[in-house]
Amino acid sequence: MADSGDGIRAENAAWRFDGEVVDRFETHVQKSVPLYEEGHALIVKLSDYFVKEDSVCYELGASTGKLTHRLAAHHHFRDAHFIGIEKEADMVRKATSLYQRPNLRFEQADITAYEYEKSDLIVAYYTVQFIHPKLRQQLIDTIYERLEWGGAFIMYEKVRANDARFQDIMTGLYTDYKLDRGYTPEEIVAKSRSLKGVLEPFSTEGNLEMLRRAGFVDIITVQKYMNFEGFLAIK
Repeated sequence: MADSGDGIRAENAAWRFDGEVVDRFETHVQKSVPLYEEGHALIVKLSDYFVKEDSVCYELGASTGKLTHRLAAHHHFRDAHFIGIEKEADMVRKATSLYQRPNLRFEQADITAYEYEKSDLIVAYYTVQFIHPKLRQQLIDTIYERLEWGGAFIMYEKVRANDARFQDIMTGLYTDYKLDRGYTPEEIVAKSRSLKGVLEPFSTEGNLEMLRRAGFVDIITVQKYMNFEGFLAIK
């Protein structure tokens, strides 16, 4: 077992989101994902265009609940409901202990099998990339079907480049990014090895095609930095 950074240890091809990861998750992800906080802030601002008085809104893969809580707090004056769905029980317990509001709740569930209510806003913040590719299209199909007309799906993903040369450049830039934030080469390699078969990014076009197959027509990139991209799709 090797150190993947921030005191998180993981086996080869065995990254997990429970146990010791929970208490270190926010520190780790904020250092590892470029513009992580800025993405949260942008999603909150985008939500103003879609959340109504009686809206039901979901975050898929809510982890420790920070973004779901920010959305609920931002719309505290509305009779809207915000539901953070998270598969790992340890994460749900952490989120519930950290954040409590009348318009907010967290549920332990598999997002690929959840029974969604009709929704005006669904957010997946670096979550879909961890869903097995054989289940991914089905999930996006479900999201499209459960959105109200005019509702939005906001999806942030790590993306692969469209050819090998650009992929090499993006990989190099991201390695430099992590080195600049204090991770050692050994930690970077350990984290990369732990994500084998766990994190499976699609390219930008692969994500767009998946959204289009589900039925989305109106799609735009709202944020992009290196190999990290945020999409807004409106039904």
